[in-house]
Amino acid sequence: MRKIKLQMNILLDNKWDSGMSDFSIDNLANVDCILHGRKTAEGFIPYWAEVANNPNDGEHKLGIRFAEIPNVIFSNTLKDSNLDNTTIINGNLAEAIKALKNKDGKDIIVYGGDSFVSSLIQHDLIDEYYVLANPAALGNGQQTFNPLKNELALKLVDCKPFACGAVLVSYSRQR
Repeated sequence: MRKIKLQMNILLDNKWDSGMSDFSIDNLANVDCILHGRKTAEGFIPYWAEVANNPNDGEHKLGIRFAEIPNVIFSNTLKDSNLDNTTIINGNLAEAIKALKNKDGKDIIVYGGDSFVSSLIQHDLIDEYYVLANPAALGNGQQTFNPLKNELALKLVDCKPFACGAVLVSYSRQR
């Protein structure tokens, strides 16, 4: 049976580096389907197609990989799409996901969309969770850190796992 992998970023702000990109590419090694809710798909698919078509983009390699993998959009309102390499599924989410998981193939990955991911979790459909916690703040992301006058640089001090599965990641202000 295919697994569904959730990869999510928890960010103070919107920053990305080559190590995160390398992890994301490696995490796609055994994936042949990307799941989306409608809202996420409308931004994700065109953005990464543009990156894939721009060899000067620092994330070009990841963009190419995303462009190669078929997308499945779950929506109760969208009936067809002009997005490349995309299938739309309407109807019962849990039944459709279980059918996808039972098909032959590699694993399936989902990247977000709060309500979509919440529905997947609610129906106990996710098999693996990958959470990237990023402490960087440039001042152009979430309102908590906007506007910043200078980049908020933080240095990793400690990473402590707990028996319950939580991880405490400690940072100090890097000056």
